[in-house]
Amino acid sequence: MNANRIVVGYDGSDEARKAVDWAAVEAERSLAQLQIVHGYQAVWPGIYYDVTAELIEAAERDGQRIVAEAVARVREHHVGIDVIGTALHAPGAATLLDLSGAASLLVVGNRGGGGVSNLLLGSVSQQVATHARTPVAVVRGHWDATGGPVVVGVDGSASAEVGLRLAFEAAAARDTGLVAIRAYLPPSPALIPADAAEAAERAVLESSLMGWRERYPGVKVEALVAVGRAAKVLIGVSHTAQLLVVGSRGHGGFTGLLLGSVGQQLMHYAECPVLIAHAPAAG
Repeated sequence: MNANRIVVGYDGSDEARKAVDWAAVEAERSLAQLQIVHGYQAVWPGIYYDVTAELIEAAERDGQRIVAEAVARVREHHVGIDVIGTALHAPGAATLLDLSGAASLLVVGNRGGGGVSNLLLGSVSQQVATHARTPVAVVRGHWDATGGPVVVGVDGSASAEVGLRLAFEAAAARDTGLVAIRAYLPPSPALIPADAAEAAERAVLESSLMGWRERYPGVKVEALVAVGRAAKVLIGVSHTAQLLVVGSRGHGGFTGLLLGSVGQQLMHYAECPVLIAHAPAAG
């Protein structure tokens, strides 16, 4: 288990500000330290002359100012929270990944500029979502919703099992219900009748939930099996959820969750924050 610290990327954009606000609520709820991180660079695309010491100093001052303003804003709205700010002369993705190993949660917005520019568009998003050594929350959609359940995708993979733990913890902390969904593409009815396929999928889902129900008896759980592709099913339910939890990799209904089109769809189209669970590294 990582230290009880939430690290959030911040670049001064509106989307990053939402990510900081969401992370601050999480830190307050879990009594975690909040670290607001801004990665800045003194070299920008299209600049071909040498970077002077003055430019580097100006970039550092601007980075420190951006972080200080964010820290002050959090302290104003969340009295007593342990919040620190860090401005580093480094690319945004690399900075966040370096810090992820010492955090319990890494938080990013779904768009950005400056230090975490395009964090969830293209190669940078894949680096953060795939290589972080801790859960990653992508703050998007109705990010400040306090109603609705926590929704978790279940497929039996290692990262989905981590996702179940995170989902039950989140539901208990929010005093809300949990909706566990197993999406599947049914075999031909000529091979297996539709009702038999659904019963088999439901049995697997209930088996996955058994130990967690016992561990969190106060969390009301709704177990659903759904025919369809994982991205479409999860995006469909995200409009009534306050948090969507998924594994970083999966099989069956969640194949390639963060490496192909399914992950891209969730990061771009889910209507609530998405929490991406990572299985512990082997060895």
